[in-house]
Amino acid sequence: MRPVVDTDVRIEYHTIHGYRRAYRIAGSGPALLLIHGIGDNSSTWDEVIPTLAQHYTVIAPDLLGHGLSDKPRADYSVPAFANGMRDLLVVLGHSKVTVVGHSLGGGVAMQFCYQFPRFAERLVLVAAGGVTRDVNPALRLVSTPVAHEILTMLRLPGVVPALRLGARTLAAAPRIPGVPNAVSPRRLLNDHEDLVRVLGDLTDPTASSAFLRTLRAVVDWRGQVVTMMDRCYLTERLPVLLIWGDEDTVIPYQHALLAHSAIPHSELETFTGCGHFPFRSDPERFAKLVIDFIDRHDAVVFDPVNWRHLMSEGQRPEEFVGDDETVEAVLEAIEDGRSAT
Repeated sequence: MRPVVDTDVRIEYHTIHGYRRAYRIAGSGPALLLIHGIGDNSSTWDEVIPTLAQHYTVIAPDLLGHGLSDKPRADYSVPAFANGMRDLLVVLGHSKVTVVGHSLGGGVAMQFCYQFPRFAERLVLVAAGGVTRDVNPALRLVSTPVAHEILTMLRLPGVVPALRLGARTLAAAPRIPGVPNAVSPRRLLNDHEDLVRVLGDLTDPTASSAFLRTLRAVVDWRGQVVTMMDRCYLTERLPVLLIWGDEDTVIPYQHALLAHSAIPHSELETFTGCGHFPFRSDPERFAKLVIDFIDRHDAVVFDPVNWRHLMSEGQRPEEFVGDDETVEAVLEAIEDGRSAT
C-alpha cells in the first residue's frame, strides 16, 4: 500500500538577492518544478498540484514580478528567470528536478535546461513560447508604446467585470453562418476565463509594470523575439514531453508540431478542443500524463563529455522528423531567429 502523503499546498517565501520570492510547495520525494506563464502566477497549477504532490515534492514559484513575489525594476529576461529558478532550488536544497513550463514558463524551462543541465532530469513543455515569432496579435499590440495606456484602463471601475461578461457572452454565442471556425468568437475566446483572470491581476500598477517589462523582453510588434529552436539539439538525452491544445489561439498548435520535429525523441500529447491552458481544461489527464512520463523515463545524468560533443557538433537538421513542409518550417524558424533585423 502506498504511504499516505501530505499534499496540503503551502505558500512560502524566501528572500534571494534582496527580493522576496513566493512559491507553492507540497508533497515529498523527487522535485518537480512548475513554471507559470506571463502575467499569471503559481495558483494556475492549483488543480494539478494535489495529485502531483502524491508522488513528488512539487514547487510552483511565482516568477519575479508576478503573483506574491516582489515586483522590482529588474531584469525580466528569460535567462534571468532561469537564474531565479536555479537560485530557488539551491535555497530549497534541490540539485535535480523535472521541469514543467507553460507558455513563457516553457521558454524559461527550456532555458533552464540549457543553462543548468546538471539540474535537469526531464522536461515538459506546455503550450510553450519561443518556437517561432508567431503569437497572438494582442500580445504584439501590448508590446508597443501605447500598452501603458491600455493597461491603465483596466484600473477603471467596472472595466474588468465588463470584459469578463463580454467575453463570456461572445464565447457562448451560436456560431455565425459563413464565418470560418478559425476566426469565430467562440474559438478566439476559448481561454477567456483564464485570460481575463490574468488581466484582473494587472490592475495593480506594479504588476502591470513588471508585466510590460517581461513582455517586451520576449515579444515586439513582429512577434516573439526569443527562440529555443537553435538549441533544441541539446536535449538529445533529456526526456521531453510536449503538451498542447489544438485550439490554442495564444501559441498556435503548429508550434507543437515544429518543436516535435526539432526534438525528434520528444513525445507529443494533443488535447483536442483545448486552448492555451490544457492543465486547467483537463487537470486529471494532465497530471496522469506527467506522472506516467516521469515513471517511464529515467532521469538523465549529466555527461560533460557528451555536452561538449553536442555543443561542438551543433544542430543536425537531417534528424528532424515530420513531413517536408514541417521540416522546412523548422529550418525557416531557426534561420529567422538568427536574423538581426
